[in-house]
Amino acid sequence: MSIALEHINYVYSPGTAYEKQALKDVSLVIPQGQFVGIIGHTGSGKSTLIQHLNGLVRAASGRLLYEGKNIYEEGYDMRWLRSQVGLVFQYPEHQLFEVDVLSDVCFGPKNQGLTQEECEERAKEALALVGFPEKYYRQSPFELSGGQKRRVAIAGVLAMRPKVLVLDEPTAGLDPKGRDEILDQVERLHKETGMTVILVSHSMEDVARYVERIIVMNRGEKMLDGAPREVFRHCKELEKVGLAAPQVTYVMHDLKERGFDLSPDATTIEEAADEIMRSLS
Repeated sequence: MSIALEHINYVYSPGTAYEKQALKDVSLVIPQGQFVGIIGHTGSGKSTLIQHLNGLVRAASGRLLYEGKNIYEEGYDMRWLRSQVGLVFQYPEHQLFEVDVLSDVCFGPKNQGLTQEECEERAKEALALVGFPEKYYRQSPFELSGGQKRRVAIAGVLAMRPKVLVLDEPTAGLDPKGRDEILDQVERLHKETGMTVILVSHSMEDVARYVERIIVMNRGEKMLDGAPREVFRHCKELEKVGLAAPQVTYVMHDLKERGFDLSPDATTIEEAADEIMRSLS
């Protein structure tokens, strides 16, 4: 099972003075179970790209296949696709509206036609997956902290049991502790369930730490695609498009230039420490 994009193009406001090509001939395959990071500066096309993955927007041309079937074919069940590919927008807590946490998380399963008992079972399972305390299930979501609200919003998508979880800047606006808690939970979720996770982020440190593959978008095109250490080898190219490698990668390059016998490819503090200890020994 996978998501495959074949020569996808997308144009905003076609035929008007505001016409802009947001995606240009994008082709890629995301296998089931992969943890992928998508990075790019504002306007690079990354958010537009992920909105194609569950059919929220339709490509101007090209094909998008989920599990081998073209979602643009006549009669394709988009509602089913959106239950399989769950999309969590930036600041998802703004979409919370029910009287209590459990009711809010039940909303998605209820729209899938499940009974109240089944909805609550799904909701409790999803809240447990994101590490949300049971004692707050009957509390108003508006009384929660920012990090707790974010967990509830993610649980609302997980309750529909998607095979793919797409997160658009899931830590935006959170403090460092809240950011780490959310991403640690997403990483744990990925390992425990085997679901595909697609993470859009501005933080080079976050994608270096959590994902196994990075896709770099620039001006609507796929610029780089590979493992974190492969992508961050191109730090000069990334700088030219307003991005950068993690700080630790620059430190390792500097040490290499100063004559230390080590690989500059480390992208996390743990990798750098291991490489420095190897070099010193």
